[in-house]
Amino acid sequence: MGKGRVEAFTDGVVAIIITIMVLELKVPHGEDFSALAPLWPIFLSYVLSFINVGIYWNNLHNMFHTVQRVDGRVLWANLNLLFWLSLMPATTAFMGENHFAPVPVAVYGVDLALCAIGFNILTMALHRLHSSETLFARALGNDLKGKISLALYIAAVALTFVNHWIGVSIYVLVALIWLVPDRRFERLIEK
Repeated sequence: MGKGRVEAFTDGVVAIIITIMVLELKVPHGEDFSALAPLWPIFLSYVLSFINVGIYWNNLHNMFHTVQRVDGRVLWANLNLLFWLSLMPATTAFMGENHFAPVPVAVYGVDLALCAIGFNILTMALHRLHSSETLFARALGNDLKGKISLALYIAAVALTFVNHWIGVSIYVLVALIWLVPDRRFERLIEK
C-alpha cells in the first residue's frame, strides 16, 4: 500500500502533540520579569520536549521519503511510536510542574526510552518490508546513534535517583546528539 496516508497521519499527530504541549504554558500573573521566574521549569521542559518531538518528526520525514510502500506491520509500528510520543505532553507537564523532581524526571526518561524503542520497531518493520538493496536499507545502516541513545536513556533513568539533574543532562545530551542532522537518509536522497 502507498505511504501517503501514514505520512499525513503522522504529521497530523505530531502537530497535535506539539499543540497540546504549548497549551500547558500558562501566562504569568504579573507584568515584570519576576513573574516569569516560576515558569522556568515548565518552559525548560517544553523546550526539551519540543526538540525531541521535532527530532522524531524530522527523522520520520526523512525515513518515509526513502521507502516506496508500507504494510500493516508498518502501520501498527508507526501507531506504537505515535502512542509513546503522544504521552510526551503529559510527561513533560509532570516533570515541569514538579520542578524536575526525581520521579517525574524518571517517568519522562521512560517515555523517551519507549519512544526510542518504538522508533526501532518501526525501522525493523520497514526493513522487513524492503530488501537490503533499497535506499532505505542502505541509509539505515547499523543505526549506532539510535542504539547509543536508547542506552543513554536507560542509564539516565537510573541515574536520576542519584541526582535528577544527571538524568536531565543526559536527556539534553541525547537531544544535542540528534540536533546534529542525521545525514544517512539525506545523503542518499540527494543522489
